[in-house]
Amino acid sequence: MLNNTQLGSSKLEETIISRGVKIDGKITSSGNIRIDGEIQGDIFSKGNITIGEDAKVDGQINANVITVGGKVSGIIKAKDKMILNSKGYLNGDIFTKNLVIEEGAKFDGNCKTGDSIDITEPKGTNKPQITLPGNQ
Repeated sequence: MLNNTQLGSSKLEETIISRGVKIDGKITSSGNIRIDGEIQGDIFSKGNITIGEDAKVDGQINANVITVGGKVSGIIKAKDKMILNSKGYLNGDIFTKNLVIEEGAKFDGNCKTGDSIDITEPKGTNKPQITLPGNQ
């Protein structure tokens, strides 16, 4: 894990799910998450989530700021901002206060912006749960 305070950014720790890693289950974290692998399940973070260019996620994603550079299929709830990078693809709905879609990005779904977004942890999954460390 990286301590982002050394990088001059957020005080939250960051967990990296590397390329080649596949997770089937629910992920919960109080810190930031970077995903470069594959996730089949819901992701919840009290921090920020970054989906790398090679990543694939199938499930609901809830966080403060969500950046998508890879492929996501599911609902996104970003409390502050959702960024869809130029190489990103999203098949699903977006709920966020602010939305940024870069030229070249692909988005197939609906979007609601401007309201206060509730990013509470998704409920009702039968998948195993993984809790990642972060500042508690």
